[in-house]
Amino acid sequence: MKQADSSANHSRRALLRSTLGAAALITFPTQLLAAPPGFDEWREGFRARAMAKGISAATWQRAMARVEPDMSVFKQMRNQPEFHEQVWQYINRRVSDWRIINGKIALKNNEALLARIERDFGVERGTLLALWGVESAYGDPLVQQNHMTPVFPSLAALAWNEPRRKAYWETELINALRIVDKGWSTPEQMQGSWAGAMGHSQWMPEVWLNVGIDYDGDGKVSPFGKPDDALGSTAKYLVNRGKWRRGEHWGYEVRAPGDMSGNRTYAAWASAGVTRADGQPFPQPNASAQMWTPVAGGPTFLLGPNFYSVKSYNPSMNYALAICHLGDRCLGAPPFIQPFPGSERALTLAEVQEMQTRLTKAGFDTGGTDGRVGNDTMKAIKDFQQRAGITPADGYGGLKVLAKLRQGS
Repeated sequence: MKQADSSANHSRRALLRSTLGAAALITFPTQLLAAPPGFDEWREGFRARAMAKGISAATWQRAMARVEPDMSVFKQMRNQPEFHEQVWQYINRRVSDWRIINGKIALKNNEALLARIERDFGVERGTLLALWGVESAYGDPLVQQNHMTPVFPSLAALAWNEPRRKAYWETELINALRIVDKGWSTPEQMQGSWAGAMGHSQWMPEVWLNVGIDYDGDGKVSPFGKPDDALGSTAKYLVNRGKWRRGEHWGYEVRAPGDMSGNRTYAAWASAGVTRADGQPFPQPNASAQMWTPVAGGPTFLLGPNFYSVKSYNPSMNYALAICHLGDRCLGAPPFIQPFPGSERALTLAEVQEMQTRLTKAGFDTGGTDGRVGNDTMKAIKDFQQRAGITPADGYGGLKVLAKLRQGS
């Protein structure tokens, strides 16, 4: 399972498909450029392979008979933005004021659903909220509207003409056809990223088929619409694949009296002089944890098994830390107590919006001024940094960039 942090992560990502009614559905363009040479021949060969895998003729006709490959996927694949962030920048960008504010709203609006998931699976609501917020901005329909495209033309292009992983893309295209065959979705509804990831929690077709559960009881499994299936399935994934432990917190920021390592109970860590940074006692002294200091001189953490459960969703320690911290912040916890070396505080929502407005006025398109920092805003920041001579030009929008923008106004 896994935002646009790296090409390694792209395969299950892309943001929510809005369900604003039939009028909002984006259907396939009917007047695309003619398919490049070789596509029709490939499609005929693929048709036989899909039928051999049990895809019905009706589903083929509906999804593939007139599909044209979306050739823009190759440009997007080549142009995956690379931003080299320090850990504190990575955390600040994901644990943003926008995500904390909107996470609290999402919590209030989905209280009953999250309580039911906690009962059924034992997964903390904060963790699920944070995954939802990072993966799809809590299912914001504007993300779908502005950034999502029909999945069948994308997957068809990749399965036909992506040289390194054709078999993978062809399998995902067959998985997408199976979803239509099952009546879980229609080709028109299946909007996603250029790589085919869809919905609240960024499902590739294979994840949809094999991990998804019908948690709202409507007879279908869907990452779209109500978040029930997406969040319930994510909780099940964390339990089954991540070995989530009911009733345990992911871990805590701590203070340690020197370099320490190993896996011990919280009681044993406390006996060795390790304390929680906020001064509170460890609530489960017999649970075990490992010590981790991401950057020398920065905050130190004791990480329990549920931290690694989150890491099973995306194999990055920084991603897991951002998710766990965002979950805590949505539930009212403060920022980390020990700052990272050289770090700035995160911008407030109003400051991010001011930065986006000033960048746009200066000719750098941020793709909107809503206080969310995505790849468009980061590219605008990087271009501004290069023009203004700010080094490193790392795409990070912080206090220094905002101060420089204010000077230029």
